[in-house]
Amino acid sequence: MGYRVAVVGATGNVGREMLNILAERQFPADEVVALASRKSIGSEVSYGDKTLKTKDLDAFDFTGWDIALFAIGSDATKIYAPKAAKAGCIVIDNSSLYRYDPDVPLVVPEVNPEAVELVHKKNIIANPNCSTAQMVVALKPLHDRARIKRVVVSTYQSVSGAGKEGIDELWDQTKSIYNPTDDKPARKFTKQIAFNVIPHIDVFMDSGDTKEEWKMVAETKKILDTKIKVTATCVRVPVFVGHSEAINIEFEEFLDEDEARDILREAPGIMVIDKRQDGGYVTPIECVGDFATFVSRIRQDSTIDNGLNLWCVSDNLRKGAALNAVQIAETLGQRVLKKG
Repeated sequence: MGYRVAVVGATGNVGREMLNILAERQFPADEVVALASRKSIGSEVSYGDKTLKTKDLDAFDFTGWDIALFAIGSDATKIYAPKAAKAGCIVIDNSSLYRYDPDVPLVVPEVNPEAVELVHKKNIIANPNCSTAQMVVALKPLHDRARIKRVVVSTYQSVSGAGKEGIDELWDQTKSIYNPTDDKPARKFTKQIAFNVIPHIDVFMDSGDTKEEWKMVAETKKILDTKIKVTATCVRVPVFVGHSEAINIEFEEFLDEDEARDILREAPGIMVIDKRQDGGYVTPIECVGDFATFVSRIRQDSTIDNGLNLWCVSDNLRKGAALNAVQIAETLGQRVLKKG
């Protein structure tokens, strides 16, 4: 027998992507249901070659369902995730609500798959922040070899990380630049996003860091190693899909760039595209729709004894959200549920 899977928030960008990936990866599901808020009841969404009509989340009974992939905001998750978990359905949550709960595993399957075995404390598993997910996939195999002391990361995050409103704002503002009578002021973002970059994602904290930057620090420690020091600067850029990161890594021992390149080539979930020539690297446009986390520009940092620089790019709607959630479901099936 296969699994019964609910996709919660099925009409949103991430929810639709979850349905696509469940079908693409041939997840062993006997039944898939698309759930959404009452205003979206009856909306049609694609699941492989099938079309599903969304059902009312508020009236849904999770009893007898194995896995629920949640792609709704934290406020709604706070209401519905405990209901699903109490009914015996394991929740894989894409919001930030449970990421820092010590009783909820925070999982990137290429990095800490064993953490899914702690699921029964609350019947909930958290999906990390999109910018953290791709970074720890790149860091993990290098950390296993040389132990990472410190990471300095600057992110270049696409507008899709801010949802449909972010995508629409970039699209509308870009068009309005060429039409002087059609002014489109910033609404979703704090400043104009078209032809601009904004060093501000999420709210500011007392430290001067933004919440997005804090998330990268806290989540890297929880997923990979509490001893790693992380500092981040997170920037929104006028790209529709695909997050990029410039990562500087300091190790406890020397790691040659050639060895690092070989390690990353063999690591799960990573594709190395690193030629020192025009176009010998990956940009966000090339990563869209792909499962991989791409690594380029691997090189020694000559300013410290044991340092490397690299460039990391991934489709944030996939590895940063929907793909990672489905991979968690696959890992959960292999290690805990064991059916299908």
